[in-house]
Amino acid sequence: MSTSGCAARLNRMRRMRQTGLMVLVAPMLLAGCEREPETAAPAVRPVRTITVEKSKAGTLLTFTGRIEAEDEVSLSFRIGGRLLENNGKLGDRVQRGQVVARLESQNEMNGLRQAQAALAAAQGQLVQARNQFERQQTLFAQGWTTNVNFDQAKQAQQTAQSQVDAAEAQLKIAHDQVSFTELKADAPGVLTAMGPAAGEVVQPGQSIVRVARKDGRDAVFDIPAQVIRTAPSDPEISVSLTDDRAVTAQGRIREVAPQANPATRTFEVKVGLTDPPPAMLLGATVTGRLQMEAVPIIEIPATALTRVNQQPAVWVVDPSKNTVSLRNIDVLRFNQALVAVSQGIDTGEIVVTAGVQALHPGQKIRILGSGSS
Repeated sequence: MSTSGCAARLNRMRRMRQTGLMVLVAPMLLAGCEREPETAAPAVRPVRTITVEKSKAGTLLTFTGRIEAEDEVSLSFRIGGRLLENNGKLGDRVQRGQVVARLESQNEMNGLRQAQAALAAAQGQLVQARNQFERQQTLFAQGWTTNVNFDQAKQAQQTAQSQVDAAEAQLKIAHDQVSFTELKADAPGVLTAMGPAAGEVVQPGQSIVRVARKDGRDAVFDIPAQVIRTAPSDPEISVSLTDDRAVTAQGRIREVAPQANPATRTFEVKVGLTDPPPAMLLGATVTGRLQMEAVPIIEIPATALTRVNQQPAVWVVDPSKNTVSLRNIDVLRFNQALVAVSQGIDTGEIVVTAGVQALHPGQKIRILGSGSS
């Protein structure tokens, strides 16, 4: 109630005192004369901040991968059939020409015998045709036979010779078919995968075994496209066993997949290792370390990061008013401690690093401490 209203009520109370009604109505009149509440001032939030600066820092990137053979090939039969033998074991060493699997060869052996018999018959016909031609040739020279008989004998000899040539070709094919029932290693190496077991029927081209040829080793990693774009040219990569960092080797990028993995959107990168130790066995899990070049970047503590409109953001301080405002930023990379910012803030600006969850746009703040990034 206003001051003039309270004064009027007090005058009324004085008049009532004289009439004896003071005891009944005084409490009700005084209740309306309490002091009006004052509007509370906005709370000032204490925060910690940093002043943004650019620094040169080379980042050490780590990736987990596996050891694979530098040159690996799948071996398969050229023909189908029932697998008779496939007794190799993972890790077995094979030599060039060594038989690693066999098919049942009964049908192919029968085909070989048939081709041999056909060649023998063709050769017999050729001998007969050649003798007939020689007789006709002698008689024709002496004038005792006709041109027709001579030409027929000559044609029969040529036909017999063609039949022999065809039979020899069929015999060569039959020999090849028999040889195709044996699967041989085309180079020395190590068995890294085994296919169907003995007794199964396999198709032409079906993988039977996989051989890692030579002794070269690759460390294979799945790398994001952003790292590939920003990595230095021809970097040296340190590779070590994940379970034993003392076993290390150095390598350089040998091959980058031309297309990203459709599931992970990463690129397969093969790092050729120089003199890998024997302990780096095929299939072993390894960790690769790549030192990025030192370039001027803005880094802020990870505690400064918040989110607005589903995008990363930070609270920026207006030093003239001691108020804060939200600003979206683009994150280059981040870890548990630091966030590298590509754009959104610039050097000299003040960013809140502690107390970000209790702020709202235009909030008055009080700086508890400051530092530099």
